[in-house]
Amino acid sequence: MAGKEESFPDDMTGADTALHKPEGSEAEKQRPTWGHKVDFILSCVGFAVGLGNVWRFPYLCYRNGGGAFLIPYFICLVAGGVPVFFLEIFLGQFMSQGGIGCWKICPIFQGIGFATTVICFLLNIYYIIILNWAAYFFGRSFTSLLPWAHCDNPWNTEFCTTNFTKPDADSIVNGTNATIDGNMTALNTTNTTLQISPVVEFWENKVLNMSDGVEDMGEVQWELAICLLCVWVVVYFCVFKGVKSTGKVVYFTATFPYVMLTVLLVRGVTLDGAADGLFFYLNPDWEKLKDHKVWIDAGTQIFFSYAIGLGCMTALGSYNKFHNDSYKQSILIATVNSFTSLYSGLVVFSVLGFMAKEQGLDIKDVAASGPGLVFIAYPRALALMPLAPLWSCLFFFMIILVGLDSQFVGVEGFVTAVVDMIPTLRRGYNREFFIAGICAFNFLLGLTMVTNGGIYVFQIFDYYSASGISLLFMSFFECVAIAWIFGVDRFYDSIALMIGYRPLPWFKICWLVLTPLITVGIFLFMCATWSPMEFKHFTGTYYFPIWAESIGWIMVVVAILCVPVTAVVKLCQAEGTLRERWRQVTTPQLHYHQLRDKDKLAQGLSIDSSDPSTPPPPYSSVTQYD
Repeated sequence: MAGKEESFPDDMTGADTALHKPEGSEAEKQRPTWGHKVDFILSCVGFAVGLGNVWRFPYLCYRNGGGAFLIPYFICLVAGGVPVFFLEIFLGQFMSQGGIGCWKICPIFQGIGFATTVICFLLNIYYIIILNWAAYFFGRSFTSLLPWAHCDNPWNTEFCTTNFTKPDADSIVNGTNATIDGNMTALNTTNTTLQISPVVEFWENKVLNMSDGVEDMGEVQWELAICLLCVWVVVYFCVFKGVKSTGKVVYFTATFPYVMLTVLLVRGVTLDGAADGLFFYLNPDWEKLKDHKVWIDAGTQIFFSYAIGLGCMTALGSYNKFHNDSYKQSILIATVNSFTSLYSGLVVFSVLGFMAKEQGLDIKDVAASGPGLVFIAYPRALALMPLAPLWSCLFFFMIILVGLDSQFVGVEGFVTAVVDMIPTLRRGYNREFFIAGICAFNFLLGLTMVTNGGIYVFQIFDYYSASGISLLFMSFFECVAIAWIFGVDRFYDSIALMIGYRPLPWFKICWLVLTPLITVGIFLFMCATWSPMEFKHFTGTYYFPIWAESIGWIMVVVAILCVPVTAVVKLCQAEGTLRERWRQVTTPQLHYHQLRDKDKLAQGLSIDSSDPSTPPPPYSSVTQYD
């Protein structure tokens, strides 16, 4: 069962660890493990497979050359995403600690743990807003006529229409018509008639009730606030018992979306125009491979969709038993993740092809990214289907489940990192009260995103808090810490100690060279092509003021600075010469069972002894026994 616990005696810790051993009861020192291997696999799948797979990958694939985008995608996947994903899983399992405690393996880089915990905390604040919107759409779908299918609502304007006229060639040449928004809006300057889809007005006038900018926050939308509260309550009850509850909830939340995706795909491919959408999605445009932005999009999508650099995968891996074969499980998880992205693309573009033919538009004019795809394009397509309310309920229920397991595993990752640092939180009901406090605090912060200006706050968080820059830096630091400081050969020995064999040499090459180069290369390209933040909506483009972007950059810098600041603090706290200090801060703090046989012999310990009379000191990253 998930509550079964596996712990190791504290008298087997190294000398440095023993000096800092926390006081407390046995209940505080013990740590639960997954009840079954499937619990771990589904939890990883549930967290890694999220809304980015459903909306971001299909859009990037379409924008960057269709099938040609798969080439840089799989290169970045094999050389960057999967190696770091494996590294985090192995690290968590080997150290049996969350995102912060696991870096006792290389104390000078413990700042990585603090940084990923900060990023995870910020992610938990804004990611749930998407679930909040989906829950609102889900609730409004229980009707005989979808409210975004017609223009007879209080929030509709005189420009709302369901009958669109595609501009003819002559009028385009003469400049009498102009497309304002690819998602079903057009302006006829001759008749001064603005044509807006009811789904756009429902999204922007009713759901968001947008203000003119982030300067005007307006008031809280209480319908959305209530939905947000309900979603946070669900998240709390999914995680309040730790892996006891998380490991069972994912059996449903991680599998049901695949049932819904299959149902929607079967329905989508039978729609008129679906073939055009699938051709548009998969047809490769090889010229796009010459564009460096394609490679940037591929790299950032990999690091985001695999949820690396957040500390959550390390937390999930830490609940594995020490000798669990996570290598084969990680391969399965990575395969499912990328398959889901490709599969979601088939679902999305079969419906977009139908949408384009129904409205007489090109497919490129109905495809959108992010919330525009899920909350504008897809609701419009659902409204055009027979039994529209039924399909709408099923679709948004799927969106809720896809995002829900990502959300509660993110919360679990943050909580695990903190509880491992403060073991007294395991005593009695302290953990449950702590999680309740975190959920309540995040809910209050999230209220800023359900105001009239909330969409602008959401965009700032989405663009900066768990952005590509932060995740790239974390992945780079992780590879440096493990491959270059702890030692890649030693880490391979540690993996073999857990699973009984060594992984492919490819991962060693990636951790040492390829992944750091990829992360640095993508970061430099991002800097070279950086442009001010903007938010496009149907009436135009909103450019964020400098002070708003500064808040976003503060979130990025605070997370990244955790690494060098922690390193400097630890060096200052150490004693002796600079070489002696370096030796102290790079000395792993390991338990007896984590030592290799050569290290035990070097310390004069018996290899077969399970209860040595003298605690073994930690071995140093400077002294190699190879």
